[in-house]
Amino acid sequence: MSDTTRRTGSCLCGGVHFVVTGQPIRIGLCHCKDCRKASGSAYSAFAIWPRDAFETSGEVASYGTRSFCPTCGSRVAWVGDDEVEVMLGSLDVAPTDLEPQYELWISRRETWLHALPGTEQFEHDRPLSGQCRKTPLRRRRDLCRTPSCTIEN
Repeated sequence: MSDTTRRTGSCLCGGVHFVVTGQPIRIGLCHCKDCRKASGSAYSAFAIWPRDAFETSGEVASYGTRSFCPTCGSRVAWVGDDEVEVMLGSLDVAPTDLEPQYELWISRRETWLHALPGTEQFEHDRPLSGQCRKTPLRRRRDLCRTPSCTIEN
């Protein structure tokens, strides 16, 4: 798909709509406690786009860094300064062309789930790239593109 690809998504009731343009920076699965609780599932599937590739309309509420529809409660996105995390299940058309590249928090993965073949496996969050040790500790999920980074969690 081209960089002009537009994917639309929404919450369950349709009160919040969003568009992401272009290809995601990366795609992953997460088995952490927060994602499990927020999704009500054994893991979450998400994609990360640049912040400027994301547009939203409708009323959005938030809990921490997670935004959701205040009417139906559907999670919409996690919006950071530079990036946005979109849950793959919130896209209007199943993104069959987007394949996860890694799994996070595999120590919490259910025993009946197996590692996704061909993906990087991380015990916890991905480390930050570049200035890892200079970056303040915060919810840092999957910002790094440097698997050899040695930031301490």
